[in-house]
Amino acid sequence: MDRPLKSDHLYPHLVELRRAFHRQPELAFEEAHTAQAIMAELDRLGIPYEYGGKGSGVVGRLAGGGDKAPTVALRAEMDALPGAENTDLPFASSIEGKMHACGHDAHMAMVLGAAALLKASPPQGNVVFVFQPAEEKGGGSRVVIHAGALSGVSAIFGGHVTHHYRVGEIMVAEGVITAQSDRFFIKVQGKGGHGARPHEATDAVVVTGLLIAAIQTLVSREINPVYPSVVTIGRVQAGSAPNVIAEEAVLEGSIRTTLSEVRDHIHSGLRRMAKAMGELHNAKVNITITEGYPPVVNTRREAQLAYRAAAKVVGGAGLMAMDHPSMGSEDFSYYLREIPGCYVRFGARIEEHEYIPLHSPAFDIDEEVLKVGAAFFDEVVREALDEYRQ
Repeated sequence: MDRPLKSDHLYPHLVELRRAFHRQPELAFEEAHTAQAIMAELDRLGIPYEYGGKGSGVVGRLAGGGDKAPTVALRAEMDALPGAENTDLPFASSIEGKMHACGHDAHMAMVLGAAALLKASPPQGNVVFVFQPAEEKGGGSRVVIHAGALSGVSAIFGGHVTHHYRVGEIMVAEGVITAQSDRFFIKVQGKGGHGARPHEATDAVVVTGLLIAAIQTLVSREINPVYPSVVTIGRVQAGSAPNVIAEEAVLEGSIRTTLSEVRDHIHSGLRRMAKAMGELHNAKVNITITEGYPPVVNTRREAQLAYRAAAKVVGGAGLMAMDHPSMGSEDFSYYLREIPGCYVRFGARIEEHEYIPLHSPAFDIDEEVLKVGAAFFDEVVREALDEYRQ
């Protein structure tokens, strides 16, 4: 990025931090080494913090205006993903079967960079730096909330790197940003038998196949196509041998929606179809639906603050609009159920590389995004504190 940034002088150190996190990935609620590295950096900066031990978050606090001053929070995630990295980077994961394939290593470096900028030139207000566990699995934001980290906080800001945009581009929008995620588990209980005598059995595989086909019509034929929604069946398991009619089958899937009424319709439709398929084919079909992360819904005022901050950092040409909400999910949503806030996306695509999706074993970023993110987080804190004081 050619545009000069307030964080330019921090860039070598931000790269060092990000690569250190990248080498030592830890899964959800296991982020002990990562937390220690964050606390060491906060110690270096002279920023006090709280840490409840493995499985909890690191929460740094910068006081700059007394008890009556407004408080703004920044959030980063500490956890990595299961998976084998194949980037061939010199700082690739040193832990087999784990990697930072979702950019959380970058997010931690960005917020620490913002902490350095805010410590060097304190704003008129208080800042909370939230490094949470288990965004990928387990909703670690709720651990932070239950620990009281948001007490007295006026708003929270977070963001995510993406290859949908290039470095120097920031997507800011109000309203729904990511989808509601739910999961379902269906067990089909038939009657096993010999493959040569199907009339003596109730084939769980056949019932499951028909149910899979029926479920696909929920979105394609029962939901208004202008309302984003996805039903995915990701796992099916049945059978023990080619000549044995399976007595039992299970399938698991996910539901993504952005509107509560669409979500309710899909839930009821799944239950209706499961019941009807069981009755039609003389099988027992049981379904369990588990609630996942709520949708991320940016509040208007905080989106406007983020928009102004992003414009100062990347200029008008770098401001990206959102064409439609992501059907992914994010536990930043739990923060926004408690207080106002805004979640943005940072362009991180390496210029000469093709698009690589998040969670890919080949995922990497253009590290120039680190100073963009640090500068944005610094600026949005100052914008928010200035407005809240008034």
